[in-house]
Amino acid sequence: MSHIAYVRVSSADQNTERQLDGVTVNKTFTDKCSGGSTNRPALQDLLEYVREGDTVHVHSIDRLARNLQDLLALVERFKAKGVTVKFHKESLTFEGAISNPMQDLMLSMIGAVAQFEKAMINERQREGIEKAKARGVYSQERSKRIDRDEVKALLENNVPMAQIAKRLGCSAKTIQRIKSELAQS
Repeated sequence: MSHIAYVRVSSADQNTERQLDGVTVNKTFTDKCSGGSTNRPALQDLLEYVREGDTVHVHSIDRLARNLQDLLALVERFKAKGVTVKFHKESLTFEGAISNPMQDLMLSMIGAVAQFEKAMINERQREGIEKAKARGVYSQERSKRIDRDEVKALLENNVPMAQIAKRLGCSAKTIQRIKSELAQS
């Protein structure tokens, strides 16, 4: 019986330390990518690794899946293998052979809320992009025009991302994205 952590953040430069802080585990699987799909390297490795009697610890439901269908399928897949899944933030535990209708209902409700929240974020993002396009200030190409060597040099000299963004006439998020791209290359 192993205690295994599954940790996920959406991008490579995000910190995973706050998730499952203080929880003792034997092994940790970490993904640094979107939770919009279950096609994540560490998640797939975790699904292959776990055995009957293991417990998978997840900080919160949205770290495992961003849509209800994937969430329910993953929890069922773990349960079918005799693996317990524990969501710490929501204080929900799903054990392989044990059926708990109240917790199943809570999982469905919280998962549906998380899916709705993500849909609303996407809708607000689309609306913001449309308004920016209408004002003529939106360009996906802008970050491609920024001199990555200059960004790299400034980052290496510990210039804060906000100052780099102001200096180059872009957003801090653009600098953050370029920093992530530089780290991966």
